[in-house]
Amino acid sequence: MKVSNDFSGALRTFAYFMASGTHYMLKDVQYLDLYGEEPSAIEMAYAIFANVLAMDDDGKVINFTHAQRRATDYIKSYCDSSFVVSPPFEDWELALYGPPDLHDK
Repeated sequence: MKVSNDFSGALRTFAYFMASGTHYMLKDVQYLDLYGEEPSAIEMAYAIFANVLAMDDDGKVINFTHAQRRATDYIKSYCDSSFVVSPPFEDWELALYGPPDLHDK
């Protein structure tokens, strides 16, 4: 089984705008230094994005904007302690799953 083209496009798009510092949901948030100085914050944002992202039976992403909002709200709250995430994160959104086997099958 492979991930869908739509999932791949969603991940690529989110990654590009996050890494370039041009994500429209993070306007005026200084977060790029997190990539080198606090990578666990970036790791959590990507985990939230992946955990929240949903697809239909055909593999089409159905909540791209919502998944981005949840992930970028985490970055906002990380960078600005006065920012309140609403609704608060649920445990399943914050789950960090282990990596796959390093040896391809």
